[in-house]
Amino acid sequence: MNKFFGRRYIISAIFIVLILVLLGRLFYIQIIDDRYLIYAQSNARRTFYLNPARGPILDRNGKILVQNQAFYDIMVTPNLVKPPFDTTEFCKLLNIDTAEFNKRMAKAVKYSRSQQSVFEKQLSPEAYASIEERLSEFSGFQSSTRYLRTYPDSVAAQFLGYIGEVHDNDIKKSGGYYHPGDFIGVTGVERSYENVLRGRRGVQYRLVDSRGKAQGSYANGALDTAAIPGERLVSSLDLRIQKLGEKLMQNKLGSIVAIEPSSGEILCYVSSPTYDPNLMVGHDRGKNAAELYKNPYKPFFSRPIQAYYPPGSSFKPIDALIAEQEDLITPQTTYYCPGYYVSGNRRIHCYHNEAHGTVDLARAVAVSCNGYFFLVFEKLVNRYGWKNTDSTFNAWRANVAKFGLGARLDLDMPSEGRGNLPKASYYDKIYHKGAWRSSTVISLGIGQGELLATPLQLANVECIIANHGFYYKPHLVKGIGDKNVIKPEYTQKNYVNIDSQYFEPVINGMQQVVENGTAAASKIPGIIMCGKTGTADNPHGEPHSVFVCYAPRDNPKIAVAVVVENSGQGAQWAAPIASFIVEKYLTDSISVRPSGITPEYFMNANRLPDLSSYSDKLKAKPVPKDTLNKMGIDTSDKEKAPEEKGQKPVKSASNRKNKPVHRQLTASLPERSEDEQ
Repeated sequence: MNKFFGRRYIISAIFIVLILVLLGRLFYIQIIDDRYLIYAQSNARRTFYLNPARGPILDRNGKILVQNQAFYDIMVTPNLVKPPFDTTEFCKLLNIDTAEFNKRMAKAVKYSRSQQSVFEKQLSPEAYASIEERLSEFSGFQSSTRYLRTYPDSVAAQFLGYIGEVHDNDIKKSGGYYHPGDFIGVTGVERSYENVLRGRRGVQYRLVDSRGKAQGSYANGALDTAAIPGERLVSSLDLRIQKLGEKLMQNKLGSIVAIEPSSGEILCYVSSPTYDPNLMVGHDRGKNAAELYKNPYKPFFSRPIQAYYPPGSSFKPIDALIAEQEDLITPQTTYYCPGYYVSGNRRIHCYHNEAHGTVDLARAVAVSCNGYFFLVFEKLVNRYGWKNTDSTFNAWRANVAKFGLGARLDLDMPSEGRGNLPKASYYDKIYHKGAWRSSTVISLGIGQGELLATPLQLANVECIIANHGFYYKPHLVKGIGDKNVIKPEYTQKNYVNIDSQYFEPVINGMQQVVENGTAAASKIPGIIMCGKTGTADNPHGEPHSVFVCYAPRDNPKIAVAVVVENSGQGAQWAAPIASFIVEKYLTDSISVRPSGITPEYFMNANRLPDLSSYSDKLKAKPVPKDTLNKMGIDTSDKEKAPEEKGQKPVKSASNRKNKPVHRQLTASLPERSEDEQ
């Protein structure tokens, strides 16, 4: 009996302790800690996201290139759309029919019944004002403020890029940061600096009644966070010369790249034809994008970094500098030019069969003597005999690569091209190992053959010459945020391992090109400009006009590369355009030239090739849906913008007697021939 009563007291004690613990916990939950009250009320809590404004983008002088414009989305949470719901009245409010309402609701339900998604997008402030006062009558629908980009000067489309709505892959990769209806950078700087420009989303929690109508702040706003706008970007572009460059290049194919040699900052980034970036904003962006995509002149194609051209005569100084460094030539090394050069069993003529007579290094640069630079190239490749052609060729290639050719320059822009700098193994495959010589690939000595470069690379080479042996990586953003932060790799010098004294004879020749040579008509009064003209043959029309330069000679401020397709010799079109850019940047004016050339003449000229033969074919064929989807255009509602993957330049090949296969990548034409200088 005593044993039974002892157990009863123990069991009773255990129950009493448990009751006291539960009562204590209940007291803590209800009186001391209010978190559980908040959780208990979660069925009456709604989450509202606050979208931040994207950071503005300015030019180097503080002028606005891109800014924001507020607009409104109508959001829906399907689970909260409960009867009684006047569908007919709601459709009248948004000016849609019942079928469209059902279609949109089905799409929202497919995404999530319990989470918000966009029902009506991009309402202007005026349109939203007429809806706002009645929106609370319709359960499950709320408004959300977003921001679209606007471009005051409608310039630099390929540089700035554009934003578009996120895709499912973007949402997955973001770890939940992005939601349907959010915007993300698709191309250009908008894409490269997305993490900086997008800002940070804010969150607000609101109490709602049984009809979903907001009743006030939740938990006194303790859980709310404010939206943080994106960082400001100060670009390296100079709006003055960017606008001038686009006017000069209108109705032409080609590009202009201008760089500040002392920093690597890109001052001008023109890709022609271009387009108004405002076309990639708003309800018609999908339709506009599809039309631009079908344009045979490829306005989405970013020629400064994606178009490949033979560098031609602009390459000649590189070979001369390497040969000087290797003690194979001196500034006094001469060559007698009878109008042609004999290499092996081949006689290769200078441009227009011009006989230059006896030329030294500076003179050879000034008159662009092909024979002199054929001689230099053969000295470089034959220095250890024909049995070592492979190894000496690769050594030559390695030295050329230091000038930034054949590889990306790591520009802060997506889809930059490498150009093409062939290896010995490439020719081994074509001719078999040991069966080719310097004479086989002699055209490389004057920047032709398989050697291809982007306009950005050509401008960067001019920076190297201007700096007497080094360059800063080209970049498009001068500073990030209020502190103007810049990536450290853009402040480091990249040396090409050529002693500075070897540049002077080359520069002397380049100055003579402008002073009294092929580019004399583009001479700028009071400014010493050093440059090099180029002419690239084109089987589909006139040759392509090429010009590279920098100015002034002492303490250079700007280096420029201009390519105008189908426009004859470099002196005819590219050189004058470059000279206008240089003078505008240095003096903020354009003087009366002794030659009589004027910017207006070049602005008004139309150099577009006649592409009607296959332009009509393109227009006759609808753009395939899979192509539009790859570009980011939503084929269901035509609201999405094309995601530029870097439209690949067209590849072509042409076999020529005693020459290797030429694989040349073009900006807009199906085939391109060698550069002939």
